[in-house]
This record gives sequence, structure tokens and C-alpha cells, in this order.
Amino acid sequence: MIPAAFEYAKASSVDEAVKLLDKFGEDAKVLAGGHSLIPLMRLRLAQPKALVDINGIKGLDHIEAKGDKLHVGALTRHFAIHSSDVIRDKLPILAEVASEVGDNQVRNMGTIGGVVAHADAAGDYPTIALMLDADIVTNRRTIPAKDFFKDLFTTPLQANEIVTEVVFPVANGPHKYIKFRRRLFDWAIVGAAAQKVDGHWRIGLTNVGPTPVRAKAVEDALGKGAKPEEAAQHASDGLNPAGDLRASPEYKKHLARVLTRRAIEQAQ
Repeated sequence: MIPAAFEYAKASSVDEAVKLLDKFGEDAKVLAGGHSLIPLMRLRLAQPKALVDINGIKGLDHIEAKGDKLHVGALTRHFAIHSSDVIRDKLPILAEVASEVGDNQVRNMGTIGGVVAHADAAGDYPTIALMLDADIVTNRRTIPAKDFFKDLFTTPLQANEIVTEVVFPVANGPHKYIKFRRRLFDWAIVGAAAQKVDGHWRIGLTNVGPTPVRAKAVEDALGKGAKPEEAAQHASDGLNPAGDLRASPEYKKHLARVLTRRAIEQAQ
């Protein structure tokens, strides 16, 4: 299908982007990689009045390690995250996740900021951000990941607020991210992440609810000495996933338990 008519403007700075968003109002959308927004527009599930293109803004594609923090600019492409020596050294699970995102076209154009701001429950980066207590930095404030993902496609971002970077803690211990999907480049039916931080496991789940999930019951069980297969049985505790054409709610719960066990075992 053809998108509905819209205005287009390209910003050369964050300040200019904010002014354009103020000009066009609440019906405007920020355009980064576009691999989530444009398909919705073509189906007319999204009909923004205007697009503000931020791809011309320099300095939003940085990857920097500062002390015990890793700063990743919002316009950093998936391929850059996957190939970054800094990320492979400081937070290798993030490079692993980036290699699993979409196909080559998506990885060369899609951005981490776009995925985070889109807040799709099937997105991979939100799971890692929540699991590791990352911060989402905008032009106005810093929002902890636990307060950022409010509901499906819902965040606290204001109409003129732009994600500028995501700040992760450095974590280069045992790790693994697993996606279960029907085809190679599909979104995850369910995903599971395991990362050891300061001697303790962090466990995250993708697409088992309207937002990413941190499986604290699994973390607690592992902390008390449970084996992976025992601890992973708690991965479905409290979950109420929506069923779809690919998987029923019960199957998603089953996948959460199975993938969590595999992620922990393969990380070890």
C-alpha cells in the first residue's frame, strides 16, 4: 500500500529536530532507520502528519566506554554495534543481539535508538536494557529502563523528546541471547537473555508480554544455588503473554522456560 500524505523535514541538530517537532505538533514522528515506522505507514496503521528525519544529525552514532558505563548513540546502526571492538570488549551480549536483528538491509539502516523508542515487545534491545538496568537518555532527561517501557509501543517520551543515547553498565562476563523464530530474519516468537554481572545472573525475556520482562524469580533461584534447569522453571512465573498466529500463551510460557535454561547453560 501507499502511505498517507505527510510532510517531510530533515534536521541537522537535535535542537532543530525539536523545533520541527514543535512546529508539526503531536502527529509528527521522528525518522531514524525507519524499518519499524515505514512498514506501519505503508499499511496505514500509522499516519503521521509529518516525519522529522534525524539521520543528518552528527554525533548521535557514538560508541564510548566511560568508566563502568558504555554509551551508545541513538543513531548507531545494528551493524556498527555488532562490529564494534569496544562493545565486544565491554558488553559482548549487545554485539550478539545486534547480529540477530533482521537481515543485512535492516542491520545497515536500523538504529538502537529507533528500536528502543518504538518499544515493540518483540524488540531485542529493550530486553537487554531492562535486564541490565540501562538508562535511556533524551534531549531533556535520563529515564531508567525500568520506567521507560510502559506498555506495547508506549513510553514516557513527549512529542518533542528525542532519544539521544542508551547507557549500559559494562558487563563482559558469561552471557547468551537466544531467539526462537520460524524463519531466520523473523522477530522473536520468544527470546531469552542471560548475563552474569558481578557474580550474579541477570535474566531477560522478549515477547512474553506487552513490555520486556526481567525474570527475577529465575535470578533469585540461581542465587540460591539452583541448577539452570530448576531455576528456569520459574521463567514463566507471573507471565500472561498474548497468543497470536505463531504461538499460544501456553506455548510462549513453555518457550520462556526452555530458552531460559538454554541461555544459562550456553552462557556457562
